[in-house]
Amino acid sequence: MGGGPAKDVVLILLAFPEPKEVLAKIRSHHPKLDIRYKQVSWRPGGKKGPNDEEPDPSIYKDVTILVTLATLPPKPSDAPALEYIQLISAGSNHIASSPIYTDTDIAIATASGIHGPQIAEWVVMTALVHSHKYKQLYELQKQHKWGKEQYDNDYRSVRDMVGRRLGVLGYGSIGRQVGRVAKALGMEVVAFTASPKTTPESRKDKGFIVPGTGDKDGEVPREWYSGLDKESLRTFLGKDIDVLLVSVPLTDDTRGFLGKKEFEVLSQGGKTKPFVVNIARGPIINQDELITALKDGTLGGAALDVTDPEPLPEDSELWGLENAIVTPHISGSGSAYVERAFELFDQQLSRREKGEKLFNVVQRKRGY
Repeated sequence: MGGGPAKDVVLILLAFPEPKEVLAKIRSHHPKLDIRYKQVSWRPGGKKGPNDEEPDPSIYKDVTILVTLATLPPKPSDAPALEYIQLISAGSNHIASSPIYTDTDIAIATASGIHGPQIAEWVVMTALVHSHKYKQLYELQKQHKWGKEQYDNDYRSVRDMVGRRLGVLGYGSIGRQVGRVAKALGMEVVAFTASPKTTPESRKDKGFIVPGTGDKDGEVPREWYSGLDKESLRTFLGKDIDVLLVSVPLTDDTRGFLGKKEFEVLSQGGKTKPFVVNIARGPIINQDELITALKDGTLGGAALDVTDPEPLPEDSELWGLENAIVTPHISGSGSAYVERAFELFDQQLSRREKGEKLFNVVQRKRGY
């Protein structure tokens, strides 16, 4: 493979120690790049705490490519040569108020595509924990109780996933991998996207794909729906969905997308009370109305890896709900994260050198 142009200076600002073996591979593929690494600190979601120091702005003066989660030049003038920013997150909403985002046209690309395998396993895990009543089983184990007689009747009601319907609200890279795994479990998959996907070409995934995962050609869903208005959303939610995966980006259109009325529509059609899974962003769901729906039986349960706000306050009712599973925004984390993030970046560099379009470039007007 050829190296990048001599002028390119890559600055990597991340919160973990330099992954030297991974970067050695990139340097071997792109020997003309000047790659610099600096470990920085950040809070979950990119929120900086009082003890988190920003790098000296002079660090950006000759940088043309920046790899980061949330650490950006304070002002566009601090990085006069910057041409391309590679985020290692699936979304970009956490930097949307930065002057680099609002006041420049510097290309910003996300790491969409690297999270699917790990998140799909989390989604299936939490759905099965709920449907197989594993919380009760775990409590029995902690009490050293066999409990078969006590719970035998309850477990006769356990319904496997074969023939049940997964609704994927946001059929991107994560939704596609969840759809792939759900189909292997025997589920039917229906998809919802912002824009219509009426042709085979429009249904293809043109982003980064971890080999052996996803739904590249969009062949998994049995039905497709689309729109950003509540009427279109409710039409989709009324299609006998048993498990709803929320995997849309957080934008002005999707903030508060799901609330009381949507939960009622979702609950009217399925064979069982629906289970809602949110791995996207907390504010997409009206959390107070979700809690009410979980308490009054409109919904059968929910698994939330994201909440509003984060961290979830200690006094939130969600913690104590038997039919809620809450985890601290970790569904995408795993030992393969760094390797996959830099595999994506390696491919991005090659595409850049060839003059090809980068994967996952954020469309600022769209918000993702």
